[in-house]
Amino acid sequence: MGPLLVVDAPSLLYRAFYGLPKSITGADGQPVNALLGFANQVLWAVERHAPRTVILCTGAEAAAYRAESLASYHADRPPVPDELAPQWADAPAFFAAFGWAWEDAHDLEADDLLGAYARCEVDAGGTCLIFSGDRDMFQCVNESVSVLYPRGGKDGPELVDVKGVKAKYGIRPDQVPDFIALRGDPSDGIPGAKGIGEKTAGEILRVHGTLDDAIANADAERPRVAAALRNQADELREFRKIATLQPISVACPQDAPTTYGKASEAASTRGMGRLSERLAGLAKKD
Repeated sequence: MGPLLVVDAPSLLYRAFYGLPKSITGADGQPVNALLGFANQVLWAVERHAPRTVILCTGAEAAAYRAESLASYHADRPPVPDELAPQWADAPAFFAAFGWAWEDAHDLEADDLLGAYARCEVDAGGTCLIFSGDRDMFQCVNESVSVLYPRGGKDGPELVDVKGVKAKYGIRPDQVPDFIALRGDPSDGIPGAKGIGEKTAGEILRVHGTLDDAIANADAERPRVAAALRNQADELREFRKIATLQPISVACPQDAPTTYGKASEAASTRGMGRLSERLAGLAKKD
């Protein structure tokens, strides 16, 4: 049986929107670049990994408790662009034609929902692929969960497993929230520890194992690092809480293969001729 494929819908929609020209328009003359690019990205994964089903996850722009804990959290993110808004609104119906479910985390974020489905699938004895451009999702990686991380070029996303996380940062996946707390995350507005960058954050966790142990043993560090750990102890713990995925109760989805024929019709209706032809070809092979 194939893995469960869970997709970070906001991450991939934005990536597709900015990666393809807005001159790609549908039957009504309006841009369809985000929908087209999103479909092609997920189809890439479907063709190569044969998932048992696909879940597209979305949620709040910023979970209330995170925004209340840190004023800068997601504060610099602009509103949805005018050309993207109608595509976003159409996405649930369009991708339903592919047989892909669209699920919302409500008050929490897409990241939290992705993590919840991954845990549910592993608990049921399965494996999961998380398709996301958010490095926060590396905390979910284990022997049964990998992340498909988008990258430029025609090679498709990078498959990041346990070894991949260690190769990138020199840490275990379970140390990722502590790592984010120390290093910070500009994309989320998390400042991190003063004067501590990616390299130092990794070194600290390789030596001490956890943020709490690093704080408890701050005197063993260089003066600059020790000062940051002591003076920002409570703040760093709060950053870690913000970076840690929150539990959501979900039911493991039933198997649902991609419905290429219906998807082809939906693409054709929206003026995506090439995509429609591609999907029709996949339907014949299915």
